[in-house]
Amino acid sequence: MATTADSVGDLQAQVDEIEALSSIYGDEWCVIDEASRIFCIKISDDIEQPKWTVCLQIILPCDYPSAAPPIYQLNATWLRGPDRTKLSNSLEEIYVQNMGESILYLWVERVREFLLEKSQSTDTADGPEARKRTEEVEDDDGGGVTALGDLPDLRTLRLNADSAHLFTEFHGDEQLPPIKHGDAITDRRSTFQPHLAPVVTSRQVKMVLDKLYENKKIASATHNIYAYRIYCEDRQTFLQDCEDDGETAAGGRLLHLLQILDVRNVMVVVSRWYGGILLGPDRFKHINNCARSILVQEGYAESAEDSSKAGGRGKKQKSKKAK
Repeated sequence: MATTADSVGDLQAQVDEIEALSSIYGDEWCVIDEASRIFCIKISDDIEQPKWTVCLQIILPCDYPSAAPPIYQLNATWLRGPDRTKLSNSLEEIYVQNMGESILYLWVERVREFLLEKSQSTDTADGPEARKRTEEVEDDDGGGVTALGDLPDLRTLRLNADSAHLFTEFHGDEQLPPIKHGDAITDRRSTFQPHLAPVVTSRQVKMVLDKLYENKKIASATHNIYAYRIYCEDRQTFLQDCEDDGETAAGGRLLHLLQILDVRNVMVVVSRWYGGILLGPDRFKHINNCARSILVQEGYAESAEDSSKAGGRGKKQKSKKAK
C-alpha cells in the first residue's frame, strides 16, 4: 500500500511530467479531465503532411509512476490486428523496462517511431485512404483518427481503467484458456464468425487475443470485435471492457449483450471479413446473433426458445443471482 509520502511524490511527479509534455507538444497535448488525470495526445508520422495518425488517451492512476503503469487507449480506425498488438506490446515493454519512472514521453515517441516505420515501409498509394473500408470508415471525415471532441465518454475510460490495459495482473503460471469457434454467418459477401474463451483474469484476455491473431485468417479479418466480463468475487463487481476494432459502436453493443445475458468469466470475439457491400444496421444484428449463438452453444446462455419457455421466472432468477 502506498504511503502518504509516496502519494505526494507521485502527484508531484505527474504535475512535472504533464507540464513538460504540454511544453514539448503544445496543441497536440490535450487535457480531457484534469481532476481525473485523463489526457490525450495526437501523434502523427509527419507534422505537415501526416499519412498515419494515432490518438493516445491516457489515465494516470494515483500511484503512477511509483507503483502502477498509466492506463491507455490507442484510437485510430486503421490500427487493428497485428499492428495494434505490436504497438501495445512495445509500450508495455517500455513500462517494464522503466518501472517506477515517468514514461509518457517514451510512450509518445515510441508511437511516433512506429508511425514513421509504417510510413517508410508502405508505398504512398497504400496509405490509410486506400485500405478496405466498411460503412463507418466511409462515413467519417477521412482523417482516420477519432476527433478530440468525439472521444469515448469518461465513463468508458474509467471502465477501461479497471483493466489497466491487460498487463497489471500477470501471473507466470496462467495458461491459455481453450478457445471455441462458432458457425459463420455470410450476408452479401460479408462473413461473421464468433470465437469464445473462458477467462478469469485480464491477462488471459490478452493471451486469447494473441492466440487468435496467430491464425492468419483471423488476423486478416477487417474487424475483430470483442467484449469480456470477469466477475471479481472479492470486490463483488465486474471487470469488463470491449473493443470495436474499427467497427464503430460494435464493441459496446457486444458488451451490452453480455450484460443483458448476465454472463460472467467469458470473452467473445466476432471476426468480420468485409465483402465490399454495405450492410447498414444489419451488421450489428449479425455480430450479436453470432455472439449469442456461441454463448448458447457453450452453455453460457439459454437459446431464445428456452428463454421464452422459462418466461419471466428465469429472468428473475438471473437478476437475483447477479446481486
